[in-house]
Amino acid sequence: MKRTLVLILALTVLVAVFAGCGSSSNSTSSGKAISATIASEPKTLDPSLNNSVDGGNYILCGFEGLATIGKDGTIVPGAAEKWEISSDGLVWTFHIRKDAKWSDGKDLTSNDFIYSWKRTVDKETAADYAYYIYFIKNGEKINSGEADINTLGVKAINDKTLEVTLENPCPFFTEIVAFPVLVPQREDIVSKDASKWALDPKTYIGNGPYKLTSWEHDSKITFEKSDTYWGKDSIVAPKIEWYLMNDQNAILSAFKNGQVVYAKNIPTDEFAAEKEAGNLIIFPLLGNYYIDLVNNKPPFDNPKVRKAFSLAIDRNYLVEKVRKGGETPASGFVPYGIADVKQEPDFRTTAGELISAKQEDYQKNIAEARKLLAEAGYPDGKGLPKITYGLNTGAGHEPVAEAIQQMWKENLGVEVEILAQEWNVFQQSRKDGVYSINRNGWLGDYLDPSTFMDIFTTGNGQNNAKYSNPKYDELISAARKETDATKRIQIFHDAEKIFMEDSPIAPLFFYTQPVVVSKDLQGVVNTKLGWVIFNWASFK
Repeated sequence: MKRTLVLILALTVLVAVFAGCGSSSNSTSSGKAISATIASEPKTLDPSLNNSVDGGNYILCGFEGLATIGKDGTIVPGAAEKWEISSDGLVWTFHIRKDAKWSDGKDLTSNDFIYSWKRTVDKETAADYAYYIYFIKNGEKINSGEADINTLGVKAINDKTLEVTLENPCPFFTEIVAFPVLVPQREDIVSKDASKWALDPKTYIGNGPYKLTSWEHDSKITFEKSDTYWGKDSIVAPKIEWYLMNDQNAILSAFKNGQVVYAKNIPTDEFAAEKEAGNLIIFPLLGNYYIDLVNNKPPFDNPKVRKAFSLAIDRNYLVEKVRKGGETPASGFVPYGIADVKQEPDFRTTAGELISAKQEDYQKNIAEARKLLAEAGYPDGKGLPKITYGLNTGAGHEPVAEAIQQMWKENLGVEVEILAQEWNVFQQSRKDGVYSINRNGWLGDYLDPSTFMDIFTTGNGQNNAKYSNPKYDELISAARKETDATKRIQIFHDAEKIFMEDSPIAPLFFYTQPVVVSKDLQGVVNTKLGWVIFNWASFK
């Protein structure tokens, strides 16, 4: 298990130390603030309710799990200074730092983690990430209403010692407890007003390296270095200003004029110029950009229609002519970069192409798509109900949707209406199944196939496609319990084949992360899981 854990941690991150041309005029007495933009207004900063990468990045400023991401990019001790694992891998004992405190000065205790995890797994909370508590004994039973919440496998040995009993051995459990949803929460604060506590800096009390000092909605979120953080002496950046921006041209302008020194989501047409200027860096991400074909209403309640729509997409055109960010056409759901039974070949290479993304096969795919659509009762697209394609504005999603819209019209004779919403609104519309098709994407949270495949089990809070297949659920459940590594990985291969044959989604391409970064900025940690850590960032 130790060897597996070391391998996982070694592969989890990519650490970048930057240098660049912009500068920030914002400063404090101890140094310059870091100004960045990665997304527009978040839906929430509540650790139990957040389901987005941008929200997770903000949460990791204000909160810290038992483990965390270190300055070298690896998983390191966080609020817990050390831990022990029983010989059977089931019982983990975490020792919380004696000097770990909340931003208001109160001591951090074992019960703060227990409250947070119980709140997340409680069915009434309706947390999309509740299934992360399934790693813990009785978590799944509690969430389904089959067990009392007090049977969760967590126990406070004392104020600073937390014992966690797992359902099955999990060698990557340190990555789980470092994830934003498993950070501690203050019961005395959250229980007073669960719907509003995370909106007000006065009640947004965390235990992380920074404290929330202001949230100007649709404008900026500001975190300042916390005086009560146990590791405050190691934190370099005194302040982090997250600008909430949506317009790609405005984002690039903000970078060029020095308002921000780190920016995602600039126009793709500007990549070449920014690369030439030495500002553009393209980081690998462990992720899949896809569209949900919402399974519980016509016409996508028919798997033949779903597969036809997927086959009619030219994935090579999307990455080469639309995105231009070095993405790879998606031939399955699990991306490259996750180990198979052995590190090489990896899971995706072993699985092969479950949907051909080769350019030479595209005409065959179109012919098969037309055949499937006719078999479903919609020859040349005739008789199809109105189809809507929902997406969030900005971040380059509209050009992707428009290209696909044209492909469906030319190849299938289908008209599709594109409808756009602001990011914080779209997240709920996608969850509610407002549209026939949703723009979607998933970044892995740890290096295991389960981080991708768990989300499409029946009723999962992240399952916006509303996919449900008892055989698929059975396989994913079996994988959670399987201790033989070879058998476990094979279960995931079998499950992915079923998933791709059912076509509940259309995977488009495997992500990259193009960003523009000031040449003066150094010490930023970027991970392939999408986290951007500015704790140790500074200017040359």
